[in-house]
Order: sequence, then C-alpha cells, then structure tokens
Amino acid sequence: MTNLVGLCGSLRHASLNRKLLNEAVRLYRPDEYEEVDISLPLFDEDMETAGIPVKVKEVAAVIEKADAIIIASPEYNKGISGVLKNALDWLSRTPGSIWKDKPIALVSAAAGRSGGETAQYMTRACLTPFGPRLVTAPNVCVANAKDQFDANGSLVSERYTNTLKLLMEKLRREIGFSKTVSKDRYLTLENEDFRDCIPGSCSLLSITITSKSKSWIVL
Repeated sequence: MTNLVGLCGSLRHASLNRKLLNEAVRLYRPDEYEEVDISLPLFDEDMETAGIPVKVKEVAAVIEKADAIIIASPEYNKGISGVLKNALDWLSRTPGSIWKDKPIALVSAAAGRSGGETAQYMTRACLTPFGPRLVTAPNVCVANAKDQFDANGSLVSERYTNTLKLLMEKLRREIGFSKTVSKDRYLTLENEDFRDCIPGSCSLLSITITSKSKSWIVL
C-alpha cells in the first residue's frame, strides 16, 4: 500500500500546477492519494501563541502519515508562491518532525521559458532544513504551460511525460528505501573495508565508516 499526498502552491481550481500534480499521480498510480488544502490563515506568532489552527494540525497529520509527498509549485515574480511558503511556515511549527526523511518530489509549471525553475529551487531550499528525502532529479519544469495540457488535463508533450514518469519512478524507489531502511540505521565498516567503499555509491543511506582513528559520514 502506497499513500501519496499532494500539495499545490496555487489555489486556483483549474491551476496548471494542479494539472501537473494530477498527471504525476496518474503516472505513479498510488493505492491512496489525497491533495491537502493549504489555504491556511497567514502565519502569525500571536495566533500560534493562542493555539495552532485546527486546519494546520489536520494538514500536518495527513503529511505525517503519507509515504511520500508531491509538491507542485507555480512561480510568482521569480519566487515561490505565498500560499505554499505560508503553509511550510505553519507546518514547521507543528509538533514532531513531519518532514523528516519523508520522500518528496517537486514539479512546477509556468508560462515562462524556464517552467518555474526558480520557484522550484526556492521550494527545495525552504524544505531542506526539515530533513526530507528530496528526489533531486530529473527536474520537471513545464514551460509555456498553458499549451502543454489537453482538454482532459493530460500532458501533450512526450518529453515532459517521460521526464515526469522518470521522476515518479525515482520517487517510488525512494519510498522503497524509506520503508526498508530504518531512519537511524548505520553501517559500520572496519578500516580494512574502507578501501572497497566508493564515495557517493551509497547516496540513499547514511553510513558511518569508522577506523581506529577516524569516522566518516557518507551520504
């Protein structure tokens, strides 16, 4: 059973980023899927002191239970959308570490030639402090987005479809690792085994390599 959750940085019902999000889900074919509503009140520390809004807690609970997250981020004035940044700010104030080691795939669609690349990188930067497992490639940045979907909301470009399909395959692989490898599992190697470890070959595991004099963390 795979449970995916989607976040769309645009509130518009017919959003091109929502279409892209739905395409990603269609290509993945999870057992369960839910898009959470991130139309939350503006982050306010006075409101937080009075009590985190119930809707924020509900969104956090859905994310925490998910096997993975897909985030679609539009680009507004060369940056992340306000509604998405606001949601990330609120969610960072909820108890626990809901994003920790959570597999996440990012996609974006925009009118410009870069396809929302700047907003996607900014979204990645905003998520990094939370410690998720961000799928780093391929980048799915759909340019000239209004002409990239048919009447049913499907991508018309074979290149974009194949890139998105590859991203979902990478996400599926990341979910598999997160389910089979415990979050705090470390592999200890003796000094004589260190010569057989190829740097970067264990990109999906945190590995502690110890010898008589030193320790290394290989990510």
